[in-house]
Amino acid sequence: MSPAKKSKQTPVPMRLTAPKQRQGHAFERHARIFLETKGLICLADNWQRTNAGEIDLIMLEQGRAWDIVVFVEVRQRRASQFGDALASVTRAKQRKIIKTARYFLQQYPQYAECECRFDVIGYDSTPTQAQRKTTNSIDDANEPSTSVPPLWVQGAFMADAW
Repeated sequence: MSPAKKSKQTPVPMRLTAPKQRQGHAFERHARIFLETKGLICLADNWQRTNAGEIDLIMLEQGRAWDIVVFVEVRQRRASQFGDALASVTRAKQRKIIKTARYFLQQYPQYAECECRFDVIGYDSTPTQAQRKTTNSIDDANEPSTSVPPLWVQGAFMADAW
């Protein structure tokens, strides 16, 4: 009797089912488009490394003399008594991003000699009364407003010596 052949299944991408996941994805997509209009090239989005973490966007900024790999954390927060979106990137979160960035550079040595920068893009939003009345779903209510650009902090934090 011959062993049964295992069927090869194509992995199905994970669907963003929770409202928070869909909301986060919308803001990350908006940030990516914003950065691309500024001339940056997307290398990866939601790049993950087991036991290290995840980086929302990894962009390449091409310069005259050298290229810069830009690791971007996208944060969204409604008006809060605990601080704005940018303030929510704690030192612990910074360490996690830096650790993940190191793994990225190890996996893609063609970028290892590039200068690196850690940016944060923040969205502080509270839906207006008019937005609440005109939205038909939670997805629409959480979609970033294209009329107000995000707050982009270049070099928001530094990594210790690589």
